[in-house]
Amino acid sequence: MAHEIDQIDRRILYVLQQDAQISMDALSERVGLSRNACWRRVRAMEDAGIIRARVALLDADKLGCGLTVLVMIRTDQHNADAMDALQNAVSIMPEITGAYRMTGDLDYLLRVQVADVPEYDKFYKRLIARVALSDISASFVMEDIKDTTALPL
Repeated sequence: MAHEIDQIDRRILYVLQQDAQISMDALSERVGLSRNACWRRVRAMEDAGIIRARVALLDADKLGCGLTVLVMIRTDQHNADAMDALQNAVSIMPEITGAYRMTGDLDYLLRVQVADVPEYDKFYKRLIARVALSDISASFVMEDIKDTTALPL
């Protein structure tokens, strides 16, 4: 059974997207519910998979992986084995922070976090050793204009 999201749930989700560490008392005050009612709603949204996880957002620059690279991949193999090989590479290569199967000219788009261009080159060599690709190109992000995990509610 699907969980119906109402305006109060949306307010809860909005606040949690800004600060997942907020206390239940503070959250309930911000959304205008009792602590227990607020807790029940949060728990129901967790159980329904609407709230998938509560995580810490880290500063990539301060952790030595401040270069974001968008990697565009084309492959001439469109079968289950090729898809499995790419999915396996994605799952074991921690530099890949986002992976998307695409429509149109690209087959896959990867978001990769590395320290610098030489580290990207090392990543590139490990990737092409694992996955058969017909074309790969990369664009290096010069400036993060907007980078958020918050969904529009």
